[in-house]
Amino acid sequence: MHKKFAKGVLVSLLTLTSMSLGLGIVYGQELQKQSSYMPVVIKEAFDAVVARMSGAKPAIEARHQALLASRYDLSNRPAPGETMTGGKPLQDGIRVKLPQSLSWDDLANMPAAEIKQKNLFPQGFLPLPHPNHPEGGMLFPKQEIDELNKQEKRDLTRFDLDFDLPDHFIPKFPAPIFLTTRPDLGDVSKGKLITIDNYYDTFNGILNPKQLEGLRLLVTPFPQQQFNQTEDRRSLRPSRGVSCFDCHANGHTNAATHLVGDIRPQEFRHRLDTPTLRGVNIQRLFGSQRALKTVEDFTEFEQRAAYFDGDHVIAAKKGVNPLERGSQVHFMSEFEELLDFPPAPKLDVFGKLDPQLATPAELRGQAVFNGKGQCAVCHVAPYYTDNLMHNLKAERFYNAHMINGMMASADGPIKTFPLRGIKDSPPYLHDGRLLTLEDTVEYFNLILQTKLTKEEKKDLVAFLKVL
Repeated sequence: MHKKFAKGVLVSLLTLTSMSLGLGIVYGQELQKQSSYMPVVIKEAFDAVVARMSGAKPAIEARHQALLASRYDLSNRPAPGETMTGGKPLQDGIRVKLPQSLSWDDLANMPAAEIKQKNLFPQGFLPLPHPNHPEGGMLFPKQEIDELNKQEKRDLTRFDLDFDLPDHFIPKFPAPIFLTTRPDLGDVSKGKLITIDNYYDTFNGILNPKQLEGLRLLVTPFPQQQFNQTEDRRSLRPSRGVSCFDCHANGHTNAATHLVGDIRPQEFRHRLDTPTLRGVNIQRLFGSQRALKTVEDFTEFEQRAAYFDGDHVIAAKKGVNPLERGSQVHFMSEFEELLDFPPAPKLDVFGKLDPQLATPAELRGQAVFNGKGQCAVCHVAPYYTDNLMHNLKAERFYNAHMINGMMASADGPIKTFPLRGIKDSPPYLHDGRLLTLEDTVEYFNLILQTKLTKEEKKDLVAFLKVL
């Protein structure tokens, strides 16, 4: 009896062990498929990775460029006499392509449910994927790469991918720098890209020692997911990394793109268009969708997490740079909070148009902005932000679906960006899906269902350009 019982227990244990191993294999496969973590141990030789990804690059870029061409008119068509601060021409007109033979008025007069059911939502209004969404990572415009190579001999070229948007749709490079403390100086950068090479000579005597040290840290390269010294980098040579001002060039933006680090799985991560740092002193939320409460929080978040796609495990491998909150983070934030909006000579002390200086079209646009257009519900003068998050619920116009490796689904809450100086910051929306101010007005006219006339939309754009 005792032997039979023991035998039965042994059989049961073997059966349970076998089942457990089987479940473990299945469960392990599921974990591998859905894991929140990136692989730490790379089992493919670096030369093999370079060969594989470089070989795949032409097809990946061709697929993405085909998507852009199907969504937008990408031609270089400057608006006559219209420039960003610093002189770069503004692009003119609506660039998002309409479906079938619809007009914008036809579309605006249709209910959201009908647009969704008939699949008529313009493709250019859908979330924009990263040029290689399954891979992601920081990606820099060629002008930034070339200037950093020239000044620092630091190369932000990726062997697997190039920047996707044409130069005429991105901000002036290098951007002017205006300081809240020294408006008398105008553009402090004097037309230079501020880097570790020249920051001291440019700002010594203008900033106090803490601010100067903060700027030094903002232009100092630190290891980052794609640019570091490990074998799973995306630069040919081991890299010192990237600096805050590699994306926020001159405290503004160069339209460098990335994927947000706080969403999993990969296909649900949102493309991120680098926002300007101008005017952070009047903002109370930081990060396009993260709602971090101080610029100090944002600085720490970027260094500890966002630089490494939100994975602190891989960050330890690649060389994370923890900043000391009481001094380094404070110094960086102290400089960031000096970055001013560009001059807006037609605005009065309340951020409204001076009737003696504004054109009739601009005054009409201001009336639309504050009235029928409902823009001022969120974008409140004088800086044209309410410092809140809002969910536009654009997904009510389309069905969730995959686009080049990205799931186009709900965007969720988005920070109300300040509109002061907005003409200097194309492309627009948190992922850069809107190339011009005209595109942006059409997008919100549809999403908010305000049914603006053609003349009202034109006047609204005129107003936005003088903010």
